[in-house]
Amino acid sequence: MNVVAALLAVIGMVIVVWLGVGVLKLYTLFGVVIPYAAFLTLVIGLIWRMVNWAKSPVPFKITTTCGQQKSLPWIKHSRLESPANNFEVVLRMALEVLAFRSLFRNLRADLRGRKLYFGSSKWLWLGAILFHWSFLIILLRHMRLFSYPVPGFIQTLDAVDSFFHIGLPHLYLTDVAILAGLTFLLLRRLVDAKVNYISHASDYFPLFLILGLVTSGMLMRYFLRVDIASVKELTLGLATLHPKVPKGIGVIFYVHVFFVSVLAAYFPFSKLVHMVGVFFSPTRNLPNDNRRVRHINPWWEGVPPKFLTYCEWQEKFKEQLESAGQPIDEDCYEKKES
Repeated sequence: MNVVAALLAVIGMVIVVWLGVGVLKLYTLFGVVIPYAAFLTLVIGLIWRMVNWAKSPVPFKITTTCGQQKSLPWIKHSRLESPANNFEVVLRMALEVLAFRSLFRNLRADLRGRKLYFGSSKWLWLGAILFHWSFLIILLRHMRLFSYPVPGFIQTLDAVDSFFHIGLPHLYLTDVAILAGLTFLLLRRLVDAKVNYISHASDYFPLFLILGLVTSGMLMRYFLRVDIASVKELTLGLATLHPKVPKGIGVIFYVHVFFVSVLAAYFPFSKLVHMVGVFFSPTRNLPNDNRRVRHINPWWEGVPPKFLTYCEWQEKFKEQLESAGQPIDEDCYEKKES
């Protein structure tokens, strides 16, 4: 039911665009107003999330480790598994963000009969790498539509991506890779019983949304051709805040733009925001130096903490302790009387 609801939501978006553009001719709404609104939602939403994350106190360091902590000079410590300083934290974060290191080292567990088996989950790592890196490269390639002249590194990236010169226009390798990655991630949620059991509509919706985004883009490039000059005129106008909607752009382009807009507006409020949230995670962005450096609770800054002695604490919660059948330390009252 969850997968059906997510799929119907994406199909409904296509119908909305077809009615809005193909029937009602609302070109400005779908070509200018909605993209601007989505971009503002993305920016404001990300700022709101980051401010909330930055304001969250970290009472103690909770660095995730699975290696030897730095201690005595003759004991070799694990620089990546238990970073001892900020430089090692940066190295660890770089490998995590760029290569998904923890996912690469992850294991999967399967219960077969009465025995529990552990195995590699490298296919999940490969699918994630294909999807994320392809998405990034495709996003960078699209910057040529928002700039004039086109920066040299984007032209180089475009040439490398279509290096094999397959078909005309040339087939992009990232188009194939992102489809493969998305297909794997979707099939994993559908086929793997354990993953399927814990999957909600909010897990399927981004997959179908991005799949629709990729499919509509590939349809425009390889099958349903659009006037690229008109497309660039519109995108440059959006980038320079002088939007102008040219005539003759097909409905498929507005479907693509609508998918992009929905994804941008949905991003800050979804699980996809982990792309930004990973940098604010105290399990990753702090060195494991609890034994060498005292960590001051941010809650204490400017407000001296008021500590309670055990007797004061017992007096404060005496009724709750007695109702729960917990023993009361009578020495506290003897000290108070004396």
